[in-house]
Amino acid sequence: MLGKYNKKAFISLGLTFILMWISEATDAHVNYNYTAKPRVVLPPNYVKEMRPPSKKGSPVIVDFSIFVVDINSINVEDMDFRVDMFIHQRWLESRLEISDDIFEEGDDYVTLLPEFFDNLWQPDPYFLNSKIAEIATLTHKFTSVTLYKNKTVRYAARMHAIIACQMEFQLYPMDIQVCPIYIESFSSNNQKVKLRWSDSGVTLNPELKLLQYNLGQPLELEESDGYMPEKVGNFSRLTVYFRFERQIGHHLIQTFAPSSLVVMLSWFSFWLGLDAIPGRVTLLVTCMLTLVTMFTGLRADIPPVAYVKALDLWMAGCMVSVFAALAEFVVVKVLDVQYQYQVNRIPKVLPMRISNMEKGQCATVASWEGGAVRSRKATQTPTTPGQTSLQGNGGPPKSARRQSLLSVAWTDTDTGVEKIMWREIDKVSRAVFPILFFVFVLLYWPILLMKSS
Repeated sequence: MLGKYNKKAFISLGLTFILMWISEATDAHVNYNYTAKPRVVLPPNYVKEMRPPSKKGSPVIVDFSIFVVDINSINVEDMDFRVDMFIHQRWLESRLEISDDIFEEGDDYVTLLPEFFDNLWQPDPYFLNSKIAEIATLTHKFTSVTLYKNKTVRYAARMHAIIACQMEFQLYPMDIQVCPIYIESFSSNNQKVKLRWSDSGVTLNPELKLLQYNLGQPLELEESDGYMPEKVGNFSRLTVYFRFERQIGHHLIQTFAPSSLVVMLSWFSFWLGLDAIPGRVTLLVTCMLTLVTMFTGLRADIPPVAYVKALDLWMAGCMVSVFAALAEFVVVKVLDVQYQYQVNRIPKVLPMRISNMEKGQCATVASWEGGAVRSRKATQTPTTPGQTSLQGNGGPPKSARRQSLLSVAWTDTDTGVEKIMWREIDKVSRAVFPILFFVFVLLYWPILLMKSS
C-alpha cells in the first residue's frame, strides 16, 4: 500500500516539474516576443492623445509631401478628377525612448509595422475638397512607419482620391482648368499643429501622361492659415494647384475642320443654277442638318452651362453661314419667279405690230408701258440719254420696254447685255460668302488665343 502511494507521489511530482518547465518556457517566449515589438520605444506614461511637447506657444511642425503617380478621369460633367499618390508626413516625437538595438548596423532608421502607428500621436490632415479619399488596399493597407534615431517619425501611405474642381468653360475647347487640392488639419488649429511643405513638395511621375490635357509645370504650392467658421478657429492649410491645359488637336480634327468643310460645301450651291433646284436644296439642307447633328453631339461632352462657350460661337458662325446660303437661295428663287412672271406678261401681238410699222402698213406703234398696250402717233421725239428715237431704229425705246422689269432685270448701258437680278446675286455671293467667313475666322482665332494665353 505504501509503495502504491509513493508511486503516485512520484508521478504527481514529475507532472508538477513538467508543468513548471512548460510555464517558464512559455513566459520566456512571451517576454522575448514582447521585447521584439516596437512598443518598447514608448515610455510607460506615453499618452497618444496628447501632441508632442514643443516650445511654449509653438505648434508641432508637420512636414508634408506628395508624389503624384497618376491623374486620370478628369470628368467635366461631374467637375472632378482622380489622383493616385503617395503622401508623406514627418514630425518630431521627442517622447520616444529609442534603443540602438532596434537599428541594423549602419542604419539610422528602422521601418516598423503599421500597427505601431496606432499607438502614436498622429496628425489628422485631410483633403478639404475631396469627394472620396482612401488608402489603397490589396491584401493590406499600403502604409509604413519609419522611425529615425533623432526621434523623427515618418508616415507614408498610398492613396487615391477624387477631388472636386470648379471648372470654367467660357473658352472651351481651349479652356485651362486650375484645380487646387486643399490639405488641412481636421481638429487641431494652427496653434497646435502647423502643416508645412517639405523640400520635395509635390513631385509628378515623369511618365505621367494625360489624354486630352497638358499638365502645366511647375506646380504652384501655397501655405496659409484660414478661418473655418464650421470649426470655429484658424487652421493651417496647404494648397497645390494643378493646371490642366486642354489639347486643341482633338477638336481641330473632330470639330473645327469638319464644320469648316461643311460651310465651304454650302458655297457650291452658288454655282448651281435654278434649273437644279432639287440638288441645290438638298445640298444646303444637308449641310445645315450636319452642323446641327455635330453641335448636338458636342454638347453631350460638357455640362449644360448657362453661359456661352467659345465653341458655341464657332458653331453659331458656321450655322449662320449655311443658313444665309439657304436664305440666299430662297431670295433668288423668288426673284426668278417674279422675272418669269413679268416676261410672260408681254403681249404676243407686239412683234407683229412692230413688223407692220416697219412696212408702213400702220401709222402707229405699239408702246408697252407697265404691261399695257396703247397706240399713239409716231412723232419725232428728242433723244435723251438711255433712249433712242422711234424712227431711228424702228422699235420702242429700251428704257420703256424694260420699265416694269427694273426690279428683277435691267440692261447694261455699256454693253447692252441684259442683267438678271438673281443671277447677279449668285455671282456676288460666290465672293461675299467666303470673304465674310474668312473675316469671322480671322477674328475668332486671335481673340480666342489671346484670352486663353
